[in-house]
Amino acid sequence: MLNHSATPAGAPVAPAGPFLHHATPAPGLHVAFTGVDAGNLAFHVTGGPGDGNGPAAVAAARRDLEARMGVAPGSTEYLTQVHSARVVTATGHGWADRPGAPEEADAVVSRTGTEPLAIMVADCLPVAFASRPVGARELSGPTAVAHAGRRGLLDGVLEATVHRLREAGAGDAPGDIEAWVGPGICGRCYEVPEEMLRDGAARVPATASRTSWGTPALDLPAGATAVLQGLGVAVHRVDACTLEDERLFSHRREPGRGRFAGLVWRTPERTGEGS
Repeated sequence: MLNHSATPAGAPVAPAGPFLHHATPAPGLHVAFTGVDAGNLAFHVTGGPGDGNGPAAVAAARRDLEARMGVAPGSTEYLTQVHSARVVTATGHGWADRPGAPEEADAVVSRTGTEPLAIMVADCLPVAFASRPVGARELSGPTAVAHAGRRGLLDGVLEATVHRLREAGAGDAPGDIEAWVGPGICGRCYEVPEEMLRDGAARVPATASRTSWGTPALDLPAGATAVLQGLGVAVHRVDACTLEDERLFSHRREPGRGRFAGLVWRTPERTGEGS
């Protein structure tokens, strides 16, 4: 039976090489979130002096990650993320062969579910999606990833992504779309001005929070979970706070050090977990 609630806090995650969390919810289907061991995956982040974090290092980290994923080098699609609610369709061009810069958007949908997709974060939420086509039993339909920071979450990036998945053929029965809400800054740590708290609470009430020291805060994971459940999406949570957990990059803790990724991809069924 499908679980339409968030995974309980403290549910185990399974580190595997570059992955902080790696799940195979259907044969050949993978959802994962990287950690600092995968390296910085963002060309726009330079890191600190002596980090060796230039373009060549980022390209090497991406290719090493793809080798662990079991996909062709350079084939993963990334975006130029701009804190919007814009959703685009995967082009079939990976980061290494795409002409020009990646599109400016904060979610991308693979209509066939075959393109490897990545979204980069360092406190915002990475959300990965898989789906069942109408009448199907397995997660064999369109896939997507989304960047849900404060602005994107409040402006509707998750709603827009779910809408595009359904346009692409995902079923609309409860649980036909599943989402994995990855690591992000938690409601105990994401301190914001009182005005931002009021705005967030007005637009997505579940985001209202207080820090562990009693100041205004936003709980983006709770907000994302509430939004997705309201759309009939089955939600799985990876309960890790980027500010607290040094296995993850955090812009608030170490500005400019790096970005980790939320990923969804498919491999031939025979590769399974060993890919």
